[in-house]
Amino acid sequence: MTTNEAAEAWAHIDWDAAAATFDDAPDHGLRDETVRQAWAERLGQWLPDTPGDVLDLGCGTGSLTLIAAERGHRVTGVDLSPRMTDRARRKLANHDAEILTGDAAQPPVGERKFDTILARHVLWLLPDPEAALHHWRTLLRPGGRLILVEGVWGNTAPCGLPQSRLTEALTPLTARLHSERLSGDPRLWGGPVDDERYVVVGVVPEGRHRHAEVVDVHLILRRGEDVLLARRANTGYGDGLWNLPSGHLEDGEDVRAAMIREAREEIGLDLAPADLRAEVVVQHRGPGEEPRMGWFFSAEHGAGGDPVNAEPDKCDEIAWHPLSALPDDMVAYCRAALTAWREGERFAVHWQSDDEPVGYDGERCAAPVPLAPARTGAVHHVELWVPDLAAAEASWGWLLGELGHVPYQRWAAGRSWWRGETYVVLEQSPDLRPGSHDRRLPGLNHLAFHLPDRAELDRVAAAAPGHGWTLLHPDRHPRAGGAGQYAAYLEDRQGYEVELVAE
Repeated sequence: MTTNEAAEAWAHIDWDAAAATFDDAPDHGLRDETVRQAWAERLGQWLPDTPGDVLDLGCGTGSLTLIAAERGHRVTGVDLSPRMTDRARRKLANHDAEILTGDAAQPPVGERKFDTILARHVLWLLPDPEAALHHWRTLLRPGGRLILVEGVWGNTAPCGLPQSRLTEALTPLTARLHSERLSGDPRLWGGPVDDERYVVVGVVPEGRHRHAEVVDVHLILRRGEDVLLARRANTGYGDGLWNLPSGHLEDGEDVRAAMIREAREEIGLDLAPADLRAEVVVQHRGPGEEPRMGWFFSAEHGAGGDPVNAEPDKCDEIAWHPLSALPDDMVAYCRAALTAWREGERFAVHWQSDDEPVGYDGERCAAPVPLAPARTGAVHHVELWVPDLAAAEASWGWLLGELGHVPYQRWAAGRSWWRGETYVVLEQSPDLRPGSHDRRLPGLNHLAFHLPDRAELDRVAAAAPGHGWTLLHPDRHPRAGGAGQYAAYLEDRQGYEVELVAE
């Protein structure tokens, strides 16, 4: 059952007739003393120590409302059923309490503010849980908290609210989050349960609310000209759409540590920090969502092992797709980021309006807007004509891959690799004049590339002979360019020279 289906069913329930059933149930009416004591202990941990104003939404017959009142809090309960609110008023007649009949999503409390909002098994039944949370946030005082008990029930047709979705919605609204698994405590439910039940407690910032955004990380795992995509399932967001392996930052993590963790959790890779390369940062706003900041990292296939579907409950398939022919059934945010990356952008904004789809839909979806400075005058590409394309692809393809270039275009007579805003083309043109390349003639002498340090230069230079390159000036290596420069000079079998320079 989906959330919308649950909300539709909720709207047709005869709540007045159901009130007695709810009140008699062990874990709703809290008639069993063991159950009641278990909930009293938990609420004692979650509620503020100092008495304050508590708003219990979907309060039913007032069982949890009463526990909060007994701890000295001033309580307000809201429920849609007049019969349930009548029972709640009778339970709380001797306490500082007010019970109102109304919609939990838009409680009839006017401009009043509260220290705590409590809701148990309510959010999953609302037509738009995220919108309800945004409204509830406005009802809290600075430093206030949300105590939300939810779960997922049923095996053949699960219904409820997954914890991942609730946490994702609360992250931009709160200063800190705390969650607990409740399924393992049978005292709370009048007996053992085998489904997912949990609580999330979110505390909003003290004082003036500062703008905050979710930070997520995405892995561009490359295998030649292909990239690994995962098809989402059972997450409540973009299900059925292809997406990069991704996830959110957790407290205390930097973006690189988060990417390593998510790669391990989602596709079983054990990446090292040196395996990752930051490619593009995208500020994204999805339809009807709060803005977020996405960091996109790349890694080569083979680093950390072979990818597997490590979360089959959230992903029903992983597969390689050509970068030049990405599927249309993708998350629009993911596709926009890959588009920016392929175009050499390093910073972009992808801002969707509320009427746009989550999934890519061609011209209906916003394109990424680059934030990089103007590129006027920068090198666009370098093109080399070669007499043997296969041999050149073997040597140059390896070297450019070692230098962080990505396969870009492929056609019968040529290949290209790009990095940043520049790409390199190798072409065996039918107009090529006979003879080998002579770098000593007027024209192109050699290409020079940066390497990050001496150790990396030494590694590439040592491996190069196995890929068709010869080390030039071996008697003076690595100082052939002078005492002040650390470099390697390489020549392939067709006479082309490359200089590698360590900073």
